[in-house]
Amino acid sequence: MTTAGFHPSRGRLVDIGGRRLRAVAAGPASSAPLILLEAGSFGCAADWAIVQEKLAAKGLRSLAYDRAGLGYSDPGPSPRDGRAIAADLEALLAALGETGPLVAAGHSMAGLMLRVFAPRHREQMLGLVLVDAVTPEMMDVRGPALGFHAYRSAMKLVGPLSGAGFMRPVSLVIGDLIGLEGEARKEKRRVYGSAVHARWSADEVQNWMRTVRQAREPFDPDLPVAVVTAGDGAKAVRMKALQVAPAQASRLGYVEHAPGANHASLLGKSFADPIVRGVEHVLASALSKAA
Repeated sequence: MTTAGFHPSRGRLVDIGGRRLRAVAAGPASSAPLILLEAGSFGCAADWAIVQEKLAAKGLRSLAYDRAGLGYSDPGPSPRDGRAIAADLEALLAALGETGPLVAAGHSMAGLMLRVFAPRHREQMLGLVLVDAVTPEMMDVRGPALGFHAYRSAMKLVGPLSGAGFMRPVSLVIGDLIGLEGEARKEKRRVYGSAVHARWSADEVQNWMRTVRQAREPFDPDLPVAVVTAGDGAKAVRMKALQVAPAQASRLGYVEHAPGANHASLLGKSFADPIVRGVEHVLASALSKAA
């Protein structure tokens, strides 16, 4: 059984060599840089719907997608770690004829995935936007590491039990904490209630430590990095310091906190503008470097 059988109302299914990934493009068709959007844990392309609207309003083109087994995409080979996810993304971009330049934005767990993907494509990368993102350095600090492992332990039950149908009622309560609208909202709830989506999302979580080890390669200090975090910068100071470290390590770093936002609502209509500003910072930095 594949989630691709749901026939998404947004985007299209793209063959990457015997498997299909769902991709949702937005913005004007052009040769301008592509803003690549990677969702967090248990996420899908719908998570980025509002951000994509805001980017398109600025004349920027973007691409969100569902990772293998998630949303409407077919499952992929195990293990579902950072390298497997990067390889799938490379195949998707090749199938779409996207050769760069790229700006990659990742929410939450996707911060780890981009730390794997970006060094493999340094020549194509204009920069990164890390949105309330997990960093591998968090695993070196007791508090965040304990929370990380507690979440992994909880997800050990979700995968095996996902076929029992319990995700459907759960999706009615927490299926959309972002505050999406229209088709994206319906899609997010439908996807979140899917047993297949839950199973493969849980599998990604179980492979987090593999992904953390793969993501340890440091950023090139010349790579522009924008960090956007949820909440006031004066709160959760220790965690914020871990999150903003990649921007501070960049010669072209940018940090913005979003007071009032939480981890999910940061992608919503009221709080997504800092993400767009992060993208604009990366694009402006890349332009200044090229001048």
